[in-house]
Amino acid sequence: MGKWLCVVISTMVVMFSEKDACWIGHVSLHNFLFPENDDDSEDIHKRRLQKSRSEEDGRKLIDEVILHDKTDNCKQKPSQPLLLAVVLLTLICISYSLTYHHHRYNYISHAVSNFTLGIEIRWNSGGGTDQRYVSHLEINWDEISSVLEKLSGENHGIGFLNFNETEISDWKKHIKPINENRIVNFHLDPVDRSVTWDSLYPEWIDEEQGEEVPSCPNLPKIDVPRKRIDLIVVKLPCVHKGNCSRDVGRLHLQVAAAGLAASSPVKHLLFVTDFFPIPNLFPCKELVVRQGHAWLYEPNLKILREKIQLPVGSCELALPFKPRDGNYIGNVRREAYVTILHSAHVYVCGAIAAAQSIRMSGSTRDLVILVDETISHYHRSGLELAGWKIRTIQRIRNPKAEKNAYNEWNYSKFRLWQLTDYEKIIFIDADLLILRNIDFLFGMPEISATGNNGTLFNSGVMVIEPSNCTFKLLMDHINEITSYNGGDQGYLNEIFTWWHRIPKTLNFLKNFWIGDDEETKEKKTRLFGADPPELYVLHYLGLKPWLCFRDYDCNWNSDIFREFASDVAHERWWKVHDAMPIQLHQFCFLESKQKAQLEWDRREAQKAGFQDGHWKVKVQDPRLKKCIDNLCSWKSMLKHWGEANWTDDGSFNPTPPVVRLKIDR
Repeated sequence: MGKWLCVVISTMVVMFSEKDACWIGHVSLHNFLFPENDDDSEDIHKRRLQKSRSEEDGRKLIDEVILHDKTDNCKQKPSQPLLLAVVLLTLICISYSLTYHHHRYNYISHAVSNFTLGIEIRWNSGGGTDQRYVSHLEINWDEISSVLEKLSGENHGIGFLNFNETEISDWKKHIKPINENRIVNFHLDPVDRSVTWDSLYPEWIDEEQGEEVPSCPNLPKIDVPRKRIDLIVVKLPCVHKGNCSRDVGRLHLQVAAAGLAASSPVKHLLFVTDFFPIPNLFPCKELVVRQGHAWLYEPNLKILREKIQLPVGSCELALPFKPRDGNYIGNVRREAYVTILHSAHVYVCGAIAAAQSIRMSGSTRDLVILVDETISHYHRSGLELAGWKIRTIQRIRNPKAEKNAYNEWNYSKFRLWQLTDYEKIIFIDADLLILRNIDFLFGMPEISATGNNGTLFNSGVMVIEPSNCTFKLLMDHINEITSYNGGDQGYLNEIFTWWHRIPKTLNFLKNFWIGDDEETKEKKTRLFGADPPELYVLHYLGLKPWLCFRDYDCNWNSDIFREFASDVAHERWWKVHDAMPIQLHQFCFLESKQKAQLEWDRREAQKAGFQDGHWKVKVQDPRLKKCIDNLCSWKSMLKHWGEANWTDDGSFNPTPPVVRLKIDR
């Protein structure tokens, strides 16, 4: 082919004008010797560039001859030397063409014989399959067949996501025959490699958009097929064995599948995975059947459409920074505020004040409190009078906690998911105040919460969708998954890694970080006391207001708690306390031991010479004169403070009778 092409070009050179012939002869020879547009242009061209120095020198020499011929020999009239040159060029062209094609044939044969190796190399070098999406799980076809029996009798169009051609071929062999026209192998571009879990769930974003507008990284989507698809089959990777719920590729596949299912629409999704799918994107109540590594879901497409409209991570707010109060209607009878008390009655006063603050915000939703057997009938009576509906639970022990440790029973919070007579609940810790109505949060999905440290959410305020199967999920992994902080918050963050950021004003922490400058501290102080309130929820960290004298925040007197000290926030809590029916004040009285502790801390602050001078304040708290135990002479305790303390004996704290007074609200 090259030989005849050279002859044709040589003939064309003779036929054209001498000027044109010079140009064509130059271009033709150059392209034959160094072709730039071959079918294998890139790879072959790179190999050509790596030839020996003698070949490069030869190319330079030929270029110089052509250039000289073009500039010096292109006359206006034909000449015999030109024709001789054309003949010589033709002979050279034929000779090179034969040599080149022999070389090219050997190269292509070698490339074909090593095709599989070439693909593997490109994969390993990152040029092909993205390893974040590769699942090494061996498919159990018996499990798949068993699951699909639930769909018997239906003629399905099937879409495969993250399946290779071999797996699709095996599907055809092991599963009932499928019409080829009903199969779609979806293509999904991988997310950019710069996208990490930390970029999807940053510790902080500029919620007020003071300097920038927060935005989430883009996750490619799947084009909606023209064919009807009834079943999407997705194979999920697990890059980080043990807990792969923070794998970016795994998240991307599930979000993409959800978007496709909601848009098509699709009846069922089948996940092939050795670790449960995102539990609040594909809730277990929508799980039709599970068999080993095969999970078949029938999603509620209306709810799924709403969920995929949310930001893909906490990189953006799922709610505006200033939500609109009062626009939410919802289902009053199926929504409730819930808190929990277990193992101690010290938070009873806090729970009563929290109930008071909810009613002061204008909410009429149910108030439900979970308590265990350690909460006395006396304290339960106070909670009921405050408006809480009592639910008695059995505590759940944290298997990784030490005996009698602070976190031994904090997995009792999982009982929240058993409140299935409610569709949505807003869980609140008992040490916070609701300053503005937050009923609109009932319109948010599980889990909606404020950010904490790292990629995690703060469980002090969160939206939950009760479900017995979710409770079972939490219990099933209780021995496997380790909480980062040993508590329920850490465990829940391992289960619900796909969560939705709400503004920090909905769970504003009462503290001053070490890095806070004076401007930030002043802003926080202003927010603590703003009237009308700007914050929705104020969360009291450190020593609690009801465990301090009401005269000032006792966090000032302890070196390790000073970052939580704020007299403005402290005063705000006591205003809510004073608004409570007077019969409930007794549940906030101080035990003698606590009075002694407060005095001890005051003296230590005096010794340390804390410059804020709160230790100088003369305490006027009327609770000093109220004694609720048999150790009313609390000052005498200070003589033995720090010794093996006999005041820990429960007999010194007799339980008062149940309060049965009815309170008009």
